[in-house]
Amino acid sequence: MSDLTQLQPYDEYNQQLEANVHPPRWSNPTPSGRYNLVIIGAGTAGLVTAAGAAGLGAKVALIERSLMGGDCLNVGCVPSKGVISAARVAATVKVASAFGVDVPGGVNVNFAAAMERMRKLRARISPNDSAMRFRDLGIDVYFGQGRFIDSSTMDVEGTKLNFKRAVIATGARAAAPPIAGLQHVEYLTNESVFSLTELPRRFGVIGAGPIGCEMAQAFAQLGSEVFLTLSNRGILPREDREAAEIVRKSMLRDGVKLLSFGRSVEVKSEEGLRLAGQLNGERHEQTIDKLLVAVGRVPNVEHLNLEGVGVEFDKAGVRVNDRMQTTHPRIYAAGDICSPYQFTHAADFMARIVIQNALFKGRKKSSSLTIPWTTYTSPELAHVGLNAIDAKQKGIGIDTYVQHFSDVDRAILEGEDEGFAKVHVKKGTDQILGATIVARNAGDMISEITLAMTHGLGLSKIGSTIHPYPTQAEAIRRLGDQYSRTRLTPWVKTLFNKWLAWTR
Repeated sequence: MSDLTQLQPYDEYNQQLEANVHPPRWSNPTPSGRYNLVIIGAGTAGLVTAAGAAGLGAKVALIERSLMGGDCLNVGCVPSKGVISAARVAATVKVASAFGVDVPGGVNVNFAAAMERMRKLRARISPNDSAMRFRDLGIDVYFGQGRFIDSSTMDVEGTKLNFKRAVIATGARAAAPPIAGLQHVEYLTNESVFSLTELPRRFGVIGAGPIGCEMAQAFAQLGSEVFLTLSNRGILPREDREAAEIVRKSMLRDGVKLLSFGRSVEVKSEEGLRLAGQLNGERHEQTIDKLLVAVGRVPNVEHLNLEGVGVEFDKAGVRVNDRMQTTHPRIYAAGDICSPYQFTHAADFMARIVIQNALFKGRKKSSSLTIPWTTYTSPELAHVGLNAIDAKQKGIGIDTYVQHFSDVDRAILEGEDEGFAKVHVKKGTDQILGATIVARNAGDMISEITLAMTHGLGLSKIGSTIHPYPTQAEAIRRLGDQYSRTRLTPWVKTLFNKWLAWTR
Protein backbone atom coordinates (compact mmCIF):
# COMPACT_ATOMS: atom_id res chain seq x y z
CA MET A 1 0.00 0.00 0.00
CA SER A 2 1.20 3.54 -0.76
CA ASP A 3 2.60 5.60 2.12
CA LEU A 4 1.17 8.76 0.56
CA THR A 5 -1.83 9.63 2.74
CA GLN A 6 -3.53 11.54 -0.07
CA LEU A 7 -4.07 8.21 -1.84
CA GLN A 8 -6.56 6.79 0.66
CA PRO A 9 -8.61 4.70 0.17
CA TYR A 10 -6.06 2.75 -1.84
CA ASP A 11 -8.55 1.46 -4.40
CA GLU A 12 -8.10 0.86 -8.13
CA TYR A 13 -8.57 4.53 -8.95
CA ASN A 14 -6.02 5.83 -6.48
CA GLN A 15 -3.63 3.12 -7.60
CA GLN A 16 -4.12 4.36 -11.15
CA LEU A 17 -3.50 7.92 -9.97
CA GLU A 18 -0.32 6.84 -8.20
CA ALA A 19 0.90 4.93 -11.25
CA ASN A 20 0.68 8.16 -13.22
CA VAL A 21 1.88 10.85 -10.84
CA HIS A 22 4.28 8.93 -8.57
CA PRO A 23 5.03 5.55 -10.16
CA PRO A 24 6.14 3.13 -7.42
CA ARG A 25 8.83 1.56 -9.60
CA TRP A 26 10.14 4.75 -11.19
CA SER A 27 13.91 4.94 -11.70
CA ASN A 28 15.38 8.40 -11.71
CA PRO A 29 17.47 9.17 -14.80
CA THR A 30 21.22 9.67 -14.80
CA PRO A 31 22.02 13.32 -15.56
CA SER A 32 24.27 14.08 -18.51
CA GLY A 33 25.57 17.60 -18.81
CA ARG A 34 24.21 20.87 -17.52
CA TYR A 35 20.49 21.67 -17.60
CA ASN A 36 19.17 24.93 -18.94
CA LEU A 37 16.52 24.72 -16.26
CA VAL A 38 16.06 22.67 -13.09
CA ILE A 39 12.57 22.98 -11.62
CA ILE A 40 11.77 21.88 -8.09
CA GLY A 41 8.08 21.11 -7.62
CA ALA A 42 5.72 19.48 -10.14
CA GLY A 43 2.50 21.32 -9.39
CA THR A 44 0.93 23.61 -11.96
CA ALA A 45 3.76 26.17 -11.98
CA GLY A 46 6.45 23.52 -12.29
CA LEU A 47 4.65 21.48 -14.93
CA VAL A 48 3.88 24.47 -17.14
CA THR A 49 7.44 25.75 -16.83
CA ALA A 50 8.89 22.35 -17.67
CA ALA A 51 6.64 21.61 -20.63
CA GLY A 52 7.00 25.11 -22.09
CA ALA A 53 10.77 25.22 -21.71
CA ALA A 54 11.27 21.72 -23.13
CA GLY A 55 8.98 22.56 -26.04
CA LEU A 56 11.27 25.47 -26.90
CA GLY A 57 14.33 23.20 -26.92
CA ALA A 58 15.66 23.62 -23.38
CA LYS A 59 17.29 20.77 -21.47
CA VAL A 60 15.02 20.47 -18.40
CA ALA A 61 14.99 18.55 -15.13
CA LEU A 62 11.82 18.35 -13.02
CA ILE A 63 11.93 17.29 -9.35
CA GLU A 64 8.95 16.17 -7.25
CA ARG A 65 9.00 14.65 -3.77
CA SER A 66 5.32 13.63 -3.66
CA LEU A 67 2.58 13.57 -6.31
CA MET A 68 2.97 15.29 -9.66
CA GLY A 69 0.06 17.60 -10.35
CA GLY A 70 0.41 19.24 -6.96
CA ASP A 71 -2.56 20.48 -4.96
CA CYS A 72 -4.74 21.17 -8.00
CA LEU A 73 -4.95 17.62 -9.27
CA ASN A 74 -4.65 15.73 -6.02
CA VAL A 75 -6.21 17.72 -3.18
CA GLY A 76 -7.56 20.92 -4.70
CA CYS A 77 -9.38 22.02 -7.84
CA VAL A 78 -10.02 18.60 -9.34
CA PRO A 79 -11.35 16.58 -6.39
CA SER A 80 -13.27 19.54 -4.95
CA LYS A 81 -15.12 20.14 -8.20
CA GLY A 82 -15.84 16.43 -8.43
CA VAL A 83 -17.53 16.57 -5.01
CA ILE A 84 -19.27 19.87 -5.81
CA SER A 85 -20.70 18.48 -9.04
CA ALA A 86 -22.32 15.59 -7.13
CA ALA A 87 -23.63 18.01 -4.51
CA ARG A 88 -25.16 20.26 -7.17
CA VAL A 89 -27.03 17.33 -8.69
CA ALA A 90 -28.40 16.41 -5.26
CA ALA A 91 -29.47 20.01 -4.68
CA THR A 92 -31.17 20.14 -8.09
CA VAL A 93 -33.17 17.00 -7.38
CA LYS A 94 -34.38 18.51 -4.11
CA VAL A 95 -36.02 21.42 -5.99
CA ALA A 96 -37.19 19.39 -8.99
CA SER A 97 -40.86 19.72 -8.02
CA ALA A 98 -40.67 23.49 -8.59
CA PHE A 99 -40.07 22.66 -12.27
CA GLY A 100 -42.97 20.22 -12.40
CA VAL A 101 -40.71 17.19 -12.03
CA ASP A 102 -41.64 14.75 -9.26
CA VAL A 103 -38.93 12.51 -7.83
CA PRO A 104 -40.58 9.60 -6.00
CA GLY A 105 -38.85 8.88 -2.72
CA GLY A 106 -36.87 12.12 -2.71
CA VAL A 107 -33.09 12.38 -2.63
CA ASN A 108 -30.99 9.43 -1.53
CA VAL A 109 -27.30 10.34 -1.64
CA ASN A 110 -24.78 7.49 -1.81
CA PHE A 111 -21.78 9.41 -0.47
CA ALA A 112 -19.34 6.56 -0.98
CA ALA A 113 -20.36 6.29 -4.63
CA ALA A 114 -20.05 10.05 -5.11
CA MET A 115 -16.51 10.00 -3.70
CA GLU A 116 -15.63 6.97 -5.82
CA ARG A 117 -16.80 8.87 -8.89
CA MET A 118 -14.52 11.74 -7.91
CA ARG A 119 -11.53 9.41 -7.55
CA LYS A 120 -12.31 7.73 -10.87
CA LEU A 121 -12.44 11.08 -12.71
CA ARG A 122 -9.32 12.37 -10.97
CA ALA A 123 -7.47 9.27 -12.13
CA ARG A 124 -8.83 9.81 -15.64
CA ILE A 125 -7.46 13.37 -15.69
CA SER A 126 -4.09 12.44 -14.14
CA PRO A 127 -2.25 11.36 -17.34
CA ASN A 128 -2.01 15.06 -18.22
CA ASP A 129 0.32 15.49 -15.24
CA SER A 130 2.01 12.10 -15.36
CA ALA A 131 5.68 11.25 -15.13
CA MET A 132 5.47 9.28 -18.38
CA ARG A 133 4.00 12.22 -20.29
CA PHE A 134 6.71 14.59 -19.14
CA ARG A 135 9.44 12.04 -19.82
CA ASP A 136 8.03 11.70 -23.33
CA LEU A 137 8.29 15.49 -23.69
CA GLY A 138 12.05 15.10 -23.25
CA ILE A 139 12.14 16.14 -19.58
CA ASP A 140 14.24 14.32 -16.98
CA VAL A 141 11.80 13.57 -14.13
CA TYR A 142 13.30 12.95 -10.68
CA PHE A 143 11.35 11.82 -7.62
CA GLY A 144 12.79 12.76 -4.24
CA GLN A 145 13.64 15.75 -2.07
CA GLY A 146 15.48 18.43 -4.00
CA ARG A 147 18.01 20.64 -2.25
CA PHE A 148 20.32 23.40 -3.44
CA ILE A 149 23.99 22.62 -2.89
CA ASP A 150 25.22 25.86 -4.43
CA SER A 151 24.21 28.39 -7.06
CA SER A 152 24.57 25.90 -9.90
CA THR A 153 23.98 22.49 -8.31
CA MET A 154 20.91 20.68 -6.99
CA ASP A 155 20.91 17.43 -5.04
CA VAL A 156 18.11 14.85 -5.40
CA GLU A 157 18.53 11.86 -3.12
CA GLY A 158 22.30 11.90 -3.67
CA THR A 159 22.23 12.67 -7.40
CA LYS A 160 23.83 15.99 -8.40
CA LEU A 161 22.15 18.10 -11.09
CA ASN A 162 24.07 21.01 -12.62
CA PHE A 163 22.01 23.91 -13.93
CA LYS A 164 22.22 27.34 -15.54
CA ARG A 165 18.88 28.52 -14.14
CA ALA A 166 16.56 27.10 -11.47
CA VAL A 167 12.89 27.55 -10.64
CA ILE A 168 11.34 27.08 -7.20
CA ALA A 169 7.76 25.87 -7.62
CA THR A 170 7.24 23.96 -4.38
CA GLY A 171 3.85 25.51 -3.60
CA ALA A 172 2.17 25.78 -0.22
CA ARG A 173 0.31 23.48 2.14
CA ALA A 174 -2.52 23.62 4.63
CA ALA A 175 -1.59 24.90 8.07
CA ALA A 176 -3.97 25.30 10.95
CA PRO A 177 -4.17 28.66 12.74
CA PRO A 178 -3.61 28.89 16.52
CA ILE A 179 -7.07 27.83 17.69
CA ALA A 180 -7.46 26.74 21.30
CA GLY A 181 -7.81 22.97 21.61
CA LEU A 182 -7.16 22.20 17.96
CA GLN A 183 -3.83 20.56 18.69
CA HIS A 184 -5.58 17.91 20.79
CA VAL A 185 -8.00 16.61 18.14
CA GLU A 186 -7.87 14.97 14.75
CA TYR A 187 -9.10 17.26 12.01
CA LEU A 188 -9.32 17.35 8.23
CA THR A 189 -7.76 19.79 5.79
CA ASN A 190 -8.07 19.99 2.02
CA GLU A 191 -5.28 17.40 1.96
CA SER A 192 -7.37 14.76 3.74
CA VAL A 193 -11.06 15.62 3.32
CA PHE A 194 -11.21 13.98 -0.11
CA SER A 195 -10.21 10.65 1.42
CA LEU A 196 -13.53 10.41 3.28
CA THR A 197 -15.74 7.45 2.35
CA GLU A 198 -18.53 8.03 4.87
CA LEU A 199 -20.65 11.18 5.06
CA PRO A 200 -20.21 12.89 8.44
CA ARG A 201 -23.58 13.27 10.14
CA ARG A 202 -22.48 16.54 11.76
CA PHE A 203 -19.72 18.37 9.94
CA GLY A 204 -17.87 21.35 11.40
CA VAL A 205 -15.94 23.76 9.20
CA ILE A 206 -13.56 26.43 10.48
CA GLY A 207 -12.92 29.16 7.93
CA ALA A 208 -15.40 30.94 5.70
CA GLY A 209 -13.10 31.66 2.79
CA PRO A 210 -13.52 29.98 -0.61
CA ILE A 211 -12.57 26.43 0.47
CA GLY A 212 -14.64 26.58 3.66
CA CYS A 213 -17.73 27.92 1.91
CA GLU A 214 -17.47 25.49 -1.01
CA MET A 215 -17.09 22.44 1.20
CA ALA A 216 -19.66 23.56 3.78
CA GLN A 217 -22.33 24.01 1.12
CA ALA A 218 -21.41 20.85 -0.80
CA PHE A 219 -21.52 18.63 2.31
CA ALA A 220 -24.85 20.20 3.33
CA GLN A 221 -26.26 19.47 -0.13
CA LEU A 222 -25.03 15.88 0.21
CA GLY A 223 -26.84 15.47 3.52
CA SER A 224 -24.53 16.49 6.37
CA GLU A 225 -25.65 18.84 9.10
CA VAL A 226 -23.00 21.53 8.59
CA PHE A 227 -21.77 24.14 11.06
CA LEU A 228 -19.57 26.84 9.53
CA THR A 229 -17.67 29.16 11.88
CA LEU A 230 -17.23 32.77 10.77
CA SER A 231 -14.87 35.59 11.56
CA ASN A 232 -16.25 39.02 12.34
CA ARG A 233 -15.92 39.86 8.62
CA GLY A 234 -18.50 37.28 7.56
CA ILE A 235 -18.19 34.82 4.68
CA LEU A 236 -15.84 35.47 1.75
CA PRO A 237 -14.40 38.65 3.29
CA ARG A 238 -12.34 39.51 0.19
CA GLU A 239 -15.42 39.72 -2.01
CA ASP A 240 -18.05 42.33 -2.86
CA ARG A 241 -20.37 42.39 0.15
CA GLU A 242 -23.60 42.33 -1.89
CA ALA A 243 -22.29 39.31 -3.77
CA ALA A 244 -21.21 37.53 -0.59
CA GLU A 245 -24.66 38.15 0.91
CA ILE A 246 -26.33 36.33 -1.99
CA VAL A 247 -24.03 33.36 -1.45
CA ARG A 248 -24.71 33.46 2.31
CA LYS A 249 -28.46 33.26 1.79
CA SER A 250 -28.05 30.38 -0.63
CA MET A 251 -25.91 28.47 1.86
CA LEU A 252 -28.52 28.99 4.57
CA ARG A 253 -31.22 27.60 2.28
CA ASP A 254 -29.07 24.53 1.71
CA GLY A 255 -28.97 23.96 5.45
CA VAL A 256 -25.57 25.38 6.44
CA LYS A 257 -25.70 26.74 10.00
CA LEU A 258 -23.47 29.76 10.59
CA LEU A 259 -21.65 30.15 13.90
CA SER A 260 -20.31 33.71 14.22
CA PHE A 261 -17.73 32.87 16.86
CA GLY A 262 -15.08 35.25 15.52
CA ARG A 263 -11.81 34.96 17.41
CA SER A 264 -13.51 33.21 20.34
CA VAL A 265 -13.72 29.89 18.49
CA GLU A 266 -12.15 26.89 20.18
CA VAL A 267 -12.28 23.12 19.85
CA LYS A 268 -13.28 20.81 22.68
CA SER A 269 -12.50 17.10 22.81
CA GLU A 270 -13.90 16.00 26.17
CA GLU A 271 -17.05 13.91 25.81
CA GLY A 272 -16.98 14.14 22.03
CA LEU A 273 -15.75 16.63 19.46
CA ARG A 274 -17.26 20.10 19.84
CA LEU A 275 -16.95 23.61 18.45
CA ALA A 276 -17.28 26.34 21.07
CA GLY A 277 -17.31 30.12 21.26
CA GLN A 278 -19.21 33.28 22.06
CA LEU A 279 -22.43 33.63 20.05
CA ASN A 280 -24.57 36.74 20.52
CA GLY A 281 -22.90 37.40 23.84
CA GLU A 282 -23.49 33.92 25.21
CA ARG A 283 -21.38 30.78 25.39
CA HIS A 284 -22.36 28.23 22.74
CA GLU A 285 -21.10 24.70 22.04
CA GLN A 286 -21.91 22.47 19.09
CA THR A 287 -21.19 18.74 18.92
CA ILE A 288 -19.79 17.53 15.60
CA ASP A 289 -18.49 14.26 14.17
CA LYS A 290 -15.81 15.55 11.82
CA LEU A 291 -13.96 18.87 11.60
CA LEU A 292 -12.51 20.53 8.50
CA VAL A 293 -10.02 23.35 9.05
CA ALA A 294 -10.17 25.44 5.90
CA VAL A 295 -8.04 28.42 6.82
CA GLY A 296 -4.29 28.87 6.85
CA ARG A 297 -1.53 28.14 4.31
CA VAL A 298 2.24 28.06 4.65
CA PRO A 299 4.85 27.99 1.87
CA ASN A 300 6.92 24.86 1.31
CA VAL A 301 10.36 26.35 1.93
CA GLU A 302 11.82 23.67 4.22
CA HIS A 303 14.72 21.36 3.27
CA LEU A 304 15.64 23.38 0.16
CA ASN A 305 18.72 25.14 1.61
CA LEU A 306 17.46 28.47 0.33
CA GLU A 307 19.64 30.26 2.87
CA GLY A 308 22.69 28.59 1.41
CA VAL A 309 22.12 30.12 -2.03
CA GLY A 310 20.92 33.54 -0.89
CA VAL A 311 17.24 33.13 -1.69
CA GLU A 312 15.25 35.21 0.78
CA PHE A 313 11.88 34.08 2.10
CA ASP A 314 9.46 34.79 4.93
CA LYS A 315 6.17 33.41 6.23
CA ALA A 316 4.46 34.48 2.98
CA GLY A 317 6.92 32.56 0.81
CA VAL A 318 9.89 33.20 -1.43
CA ARG A 319 10.54 36.84 -2.27
CA VAL A 320 10.44 37.64 -5.99
CA ASN A 321 10.57 40.79 -8.06
CA ASP A 322 8.12 41.71 -10.81
CA ARG A 323 9.94 39.41 -13.22
CA MET A 324 9.54 36.37 -10.90
CA GLN A 325 13.24 36.50 -10.02
CA THR A 326 14.30 35.66 -6.45
CA THR A 327 17.06 37.46 -4.57
CA HIS A 328 19.46 35.15 -6.43
CA PRO A 329 19.58 36.40 -10.04
CA ARG A 330 19.71 32.91 -11.59
CA ILE A 331 16.94 31.41 -9.47
CA TYR A 332 13.28 32.14 -10.19
CA ALA A 333 10.03 31.15 -8.49
CA ALA A 334 6.43 30.71 -9.58
CA GLY A 335 3.09 29.67 -8.15
CA ASP A 336 1.88 29.43 -4.56
CA ILE A 337 5.41 29.54 -3.15
CA CYS A 338 5.69 33.23 -4.03
CA SER A 339 2.29 34.58 -5.04
CA PRO A 340 -0.60 36.13 -3.08
CA TYR A 341 -2.86 34.75 -5.83
CA GLN A 342 -2.92 31.05 -4.99
CA PHE A 343 -4.83 29.86 -8.02
CA THR A 344 -3.93 27.27 -10.64
CA HIS A 345 -4.48 29.71 -13.50
CA ALA A 346 -2.28 32.33 -11.83
CA ALA A 347 0.51 29.77 -11.42
CA ASP A 348 0.12 28.84 -15.09
CA PHE A 349 0.69 32.36 -16.34
CA MET A 350 3.47 33.11 -13.87
CA ALA A 351 5.24 30.05 -15.24
CA ARG A 352 4.98 31.49 -18.75
CA ILE A 353 6.65 34.66 -17.51
CA VAL A 354 9.44 32.61 -15.94
CA ILE A 355 10.12 30.76 -19.20
CA GLN A 356 10.54 34.01 -21.12
CA ASN A 357 12.61 35.78 -18.50
CA ALA A 358 14.83 32.89 -17.35
CA LEU A 359 15.66 31.42 -20.75
CA PHE A 360 15.47 34.35 -23.14
CA LYS A 361 16.35 37.39 -21.01
CA GLY A 362 12.77 38.58 -21.31
CA ARG A 363 11.33 41.44 -19.29
CA LYS A 364 7.78 40.21 -18.74
CA LYS A 365 6.16 41.42 -15.52
CA SER A 366 3.75 39.62 -13.23
CA SER A 367 2.08 42.94 -12.40
CA SER A 368 0.79 43.06 -15.98
CA LEU A 369 -1.36 39.96 -15.43
CA THR A 370 -5.11 40.38 -15.10
CA ILE A 371 -6.09 37.57 -12.73
CA PRO A 372 -9.72 36.52 -12.21
CA TRP A 373 -10.88 34.10 -9.54
CA THR A 374 -14.00 32.13 -8.73
CA THR A 375 -15.51 30.63 -5.60
CA TYR A 376 -17.47 27.55 -6.69
CA THR A 377 -20.42 27.84 -4.37
CA SER A 378 -23.99 27.76 -5.67
CA PRO A 379 -24.27 30.34 -7.07
CA GLU A 380 -20.64 30.89 -8.03
CA LEU A 381 -18.97 34.18 -7.18
CA ALA A 382 -16.40 35.37 -9.72
CA HIS A 383 -14.23 38.47 -9.54
CA VAL A 384 -11.57 40.27 -11.55
CA GLY A 385 -9.73 43.55 -11.00
CA LEU A 386 -10.76 46.20 -8.49
CA ASN A 387 -13.89 46.30 -6.38
CA ALA A 388 -15.43 49.47 -4.99
CA ILE A 389 -13.45 49.32 -1.74
CA ASP A 390 -10.17 48.81 -3.64
CA ALA A 391 -10.91 51.82 -5.85
CA LYS A 392 -11.73 54.03 -2.86
CA GLN A 393 -8.52 53.02 -1.06
CA LYS A 394 -6.49 53.82 -4.17
CA GLY A 395 -8.28 57.14 -4.72
CA ILE A 396 -9.62 56.05 -8.11
CA GLY A 397 -12.95 57.51 -9.20
CA ILE A 398 -15.32 54.92 -10.67
CA ASP A 399 -18.73 54.55 -12.24
CA THR A 400 -20.55 51.30 -11.44
CA TYR A 401 -23.06 49.47 -13.60
CA VAL A 402 -25.15 46.57 -12.30
CA GLN A 403 -27.34 44.11 -14.19
CA HIS A 404 -29.52 41.94 -11.98
CA PHE A 405 -30.37 38.48 -13.27
CA SER A 406 -33.95 39.04 -12.14
CA ASP A 407 -34.25 41.06 -15.38
CA VAL A 408 -32.46 38.52 -17.61
CA ASP A 409 -34.88 36.15 -19.34
CA ARG A 410 -32.68 33.04 -19.38
CA ALA A 411 -31.89 33.37 -15.69
CA ILE A 412 -35.61 33.68 -14.91
CA LEU A 413 -36.43 30.60 -16.95
CA GLU A 414 -33.65 28.60 -15.27
CA GLY A 415 -34.81 29.64 -11.79
CA GLU A 416 -31.43 31.33 -11.23
CA ASP A 417 -32.44 34.96 -10.98
CA GLU A 418 -30.90 36.02 -7.65
CA GLY A 419 -27.46 37.12 -8.79
CA PHE A 420 -26.04 40.04 -10.70
CA ALA A 421 -23.19 41.20 -12.91
CA LYS A 422 -21.44 44.33 -11.69
CA VAL A 423 -18.75 46.28 -13.54
CA HIS A 424 -16.64 49.22 -12.35
CA VAL A 425 -15.22 51.58 -14.97
CA LYS A 426 -12.90 54.55 -14.63
CA LYS A 427 -15.08 57.56 -13.94
CA GLY A 428 -16.31 59.26 -17.09
CA THR A 429 -14.93 56.52 -19.36
CA ASP A 430 -15.72 52.95 -20.39
CA GLN A 431 -12.32 51.61 -19.23
CA ILE A 432 -13.08 48.49 -17.17
CA LEU A 433 -11.28 48.37 -13.82
CA GLY A 434 -13.01 45.40 -12.25
CA ALA A 435 -16.10 43.21 -12.12
CA THR A 436 -18.02 40.80 -9.92
CA ILE A 437 -20.53 38.21 -11.16
CA VAL A 438 -22.79 36.07 -8.98
CA ALA A 439 -24.43 33.32 -11.05
CA ARG A 440 -24.49 29.55 -11.45
CA ASN A 441 -21.74 29.73 -14.09
CA ALA A 442 -20.07 32.97 -13.03
CA GLY A 443 -16.63 31.38 -13.41
CA ASP A 444 -17.25 30.94 -17.13
CA MET A 445 -18.87 34.34 -17.57
CA ILE A 446 -16.10 36.39 -15.92
CA SER A 447 -13.72 35.48 -18.75
CA GLU A 448 -15.43 37.89 -21.14
CA ILE A 449 -14.67 40.76 -18.77
CA THR A 450 -11.12 39.48 -18.21
CA LEU A 451 -10.53 39.35 -21.96
CA ALA A 452 -11.74 42.93 -22.34
CA MET A 453 -9.52 44.16 -19.49
CA THR A 454 -6.45 42.28 -20.74
CA HIS A 455 -6.70 43.76 -24.23
CA GLY A 456 -8.00 47.22 -23.38
CA LEU A 457 -11.52 46.79 -24.73
CA GLY A 458 -13.98 49.19 -23.15
CA LEU A 459 -17.43 48.37 -21.84
CA SER A 460 -19.01 49.97 -24.90
CA LYS A 461 -17.26 47.36 -27.09
CA ILE A 462 -18.97 44.61 -25.12
CA GLY A 463 -22.29 46.40 -25.53
CA SER A 464 -21.86 46.50 -29.30
CA THR A 465 -21.07 42.75 -29.48
CA ILE A 466 -24.01 40.49 -30.36
CA HIS A 467 -24.71 37.86 -27.69
CA PRO A 468 -27.08 34.95 -28.30
CA TYR A 469 -30.55 35.25 -26.84
CA PRO A 470 -31.54 33.89 -24.42
CA THR A 471 -28.36 33.41 -22.40
CA GLN A 472 -27.27 34.54 -18.98
CA ALA A 473 -24.18 36.12 -20.56
CA GLU A 474 -26.57 38.61 -22.12
CA ALA A 475 -26.33 40.37 -18.73
CA ILE A 476 -22.78 41.41 -19.60
CA ARG A 477 -23.88 42.94 -22.90
CA ARG A 478 -26.59 44.85 -21.07
CA LEU A 479 -23.91 46.42 -18.89
CA GLY A 480 -22.46 47.83 -22.10
CA ASP A 481 -25.88 49.14 -23.04
CA GLN A 482 -26.14 50.86 -19.67
CA TYR A 483 -22.87 52.65 -20.30
CA SER A 484 -23.91 53.66 -23.83
CA ARG A 485 -27.11 55.23 -22.51
CA THR A 486 -25.06 57.54 -20.30
CA ARG A 487 -23.57 59.06 -23.48
CA LEU A 488 -27.02 60.37 -24.41
CA THR A 489 -26.62 63.59 -22.42
CA PRO A 490 -29.35 66.27 -22.42
CA TRP A 491 -27.26 68.34 -24.86
CA VAL A 492 -26.84 65.39 -27.25
CA LYS A 493 -30.51 64.55 -26.97
CA THR A 494 -31.43 68.16 -27.82
CA LEU A 495 -29.26 68.01 -30.93
CA PHE A 496 -30.90 64.73 -31.97
CA ASN A 497 -34.38 66.23 -31.47
CA LYS A 498 -33.51 69.22 -33.60
CA TRP A 499 -32.04 67.07 -36.37
CA LEU A 500 -35.00 64.69 -36.41
CA ALA A 501 -37.46 67.60 -36.45
CA TRP A 502 -35.60 69.22 -39.34
CA THR A 503 -35.44 65.96 -41.35
CA ARG A 504 -39.14 65.05 -40.94
